[in-house]
Amino acid sequence: MRAMAFNMESIDERVLPPEISEPIKENGSDDASLPPVFRDAPSTVEFRKLRKRLLRNTRQAIEDFEMVTPGTRWLVALSGGKDSYGLLALLLELQWRGLLPVDLLACNLDQGQPNFPKHVLPEYLSSIGVPQRIEYSDTYSVVTSKLPDSATYCSLCSRLRRGNLYRIAREEGCSALILGHHREDILETFFMNLFHGGRLASMPPKLMNDDGDVMVMRPLAYCAEADLSKFANAMSFPIIPCDLCGSQDGLQRNAMKQMLAEFERKMPGRKDTMIRALGNVRPSHLLDRKLFDFGDLGSSLVR
Repeated sequence: MRAMAFNMESIDERVLPPEISEPIKENGSDDASLPPVFRDAPSTVEFRKLRKRLLRNTRQAIEDFEMVTPGTRWLVALSGGKDSYGLLALLLELQWRGLLPVDLLACNLDQGQPNFPKHVLPEYLSSIGVPQRIEYSDTYSVVTSKLPDSATYCSLCSRLRRGNLYRIAREEGCSALILGHHREDILETFFMNLFHGGRLASMPPKLMNDDGDVMVMRPLAYCAEADLSKFANAMSFPIIPCDLCGSQDGLQRNAMKQMLAEFERKMPGRKDTMIRALGNVRPSHLLDRKLFDFGDLGSSLVR
């Protein structure tokens, strides 16, 4: 079945002309009747604009990368951080509006981290009426047993977590694993690959897993991290801090984050330009001979 298209016009209303930047249709309802996740959300104009911008960018990514197959089931990964909470709220609103014809199952993987508040996510998800699966798998002990204290845990921790999430998706009949990576995550990954990996690659919005049975999708690909932070603060999500990755100093990703922030400070709008560039690749203007046949360039010349 072909993925469902939404016919959106742009990735960010801040750069749209007035005739294109139209409000998202409410299906005859107003904001007062939004899903329970928005029960305590602010009613200010500023928050409404922020919510609409995030919703529009999420919907745009879903369309651009043909993420939706109607009637399927999505496993939405929740870490307890601002991004995954925002992801769930935006998907719930799209679903409520009739714009996301899939079933959503929220999933948190308790990885055995010290002092992890096990009650927070189950209580929150129950309070907003969201189907959930809470899974315990002590990957923390595995990571700490294999790596020295001076090492960064992110890569191994992520691989172990992803493997468990694939398993859960299969068990729950979910065709896709939905992750909360945003615009900055994608840009940071691109520069990490460029500077440290010697390749042009990033974090794709849509990717089939190695076994070919679970699609990995990132609907927040066009969403700015700053917007998601403001959204999380306004929504008063019960944030669970990560004790393993972002809190550690010296990570390559943190260096990329600082570099991008400095670019944006000196040249506002650069992040939007860079994310557009990742969708505007010209193999003939790069050096990869596997992507472009440079040897064939002169074959049509008249000699």
